[in-house]
Amino acid sequence: MRRLAGLLVVPLLLLTTAACGSEDKGSDSASASGSTSMKDGLPAITAGEKFGEKPTLSKGVGDPPKSLKVNVISEGKGPVTKKGDALQVNYLGQTWDSTKPFDNSFDRKQPFELTLGAGQVIKGWDQGLEGQKVGSRIVIGIPPELGYGAQEQSSIKANSTLVFVVDILKAVSIPKSAEGTEVAQDDKDLPKVGTNTDGKAPSLTVPKVDAPTKLVSNYVLESKGEVVKATDTVVVNYVAALWKDGKVFDSTYTAGKPANFPLGQLTLKGLKDGLVGKKVGSRVLIVAPPSEAFGAEEKQGIPKNSTLVFAVDILTKM
Repeated sequence: MRRLAGLLVVPLLLLTTAACGSEDKGSDSASASGSTSMKDGLPAITAGEKFGEKPTLSKGVGDPPKSLKVNVISEGKGPVTKKGDALQVNYLGQTWDSTKPFDNSFDRKQPFELTLGAGQVIKGWDQGLEGQKVGSRIVIGIPPELGYGAQEQSSIKANSTLVFVVDILKAVSIPKSAEGTEVAQDDKDLPKVGTNTDGKAPSLTVPKVDAPTKLVSNYVLESKGEVVKATDTVVVNYVAALWKDGKVFDSTYTAGKPANFPLGQLTLKGLKDGLVGKKVGSRVLIVAPPSEAFGAEEKQGIPKNSTLVFAVDILTKM
């Protein structure tokens, strides 16, 4: 996201930063040379090999692979992943020359979610996860040019080859647009939102009247999907504008890819509260007054005391 990146407590994990590290204490005993420490050209899993178990990895032996390498440790029986799917995974990552993981989701007991092929993660992930079956455990060896390249990331040195163990938990196809029954927009004092379902950005017209002082969350298109809970991660397309002048300050349609919103991490209260309780597959108008937005703080170029307007398609949830 361009303007609204600050709505999440942390940025998407693998796009621009490795995590802050973990409490794992690697052991050099796992890096003993020989075939036991390698499997099909990548570091072997030395403990916790089964799907769902937190693994440990040996240290890489010899020269790392110069191109992307994927080993399937156990193949699942679910659907094959494809570009555009919303994925939920668990993972552990370390560098080729280390036995100490730089991050893992197993300890957090919180799977990681991404849209495959949307550029939310490093290229090695987008490429390595495509075409795998849900329920599979894979090991991915990622050369620097498909990882972080010459950029240092926290404890990851520049030009590092990365190795990940990834459990593919879930894959959900993302529709191109909200669908559902049109709901009358008959309040002349509220913005009007387009009802097109062709996957293009809906129109968003803000009236030249005083903004509401309380949160507004209204259906534009109401689907028959599941109700969104505060603990869900939703995949959304949205247009976001300022009430004051109707100027659009952010849009996933411009970016060309939907956004993943783990609602538990959203810091913009009005947006979170406006989505919770609505049905997946719907289009929603949300108006967040300053008290439900950024208040008296200027944020991401958004003026202080701004009322924010969102037209949100709740495409799916994880």
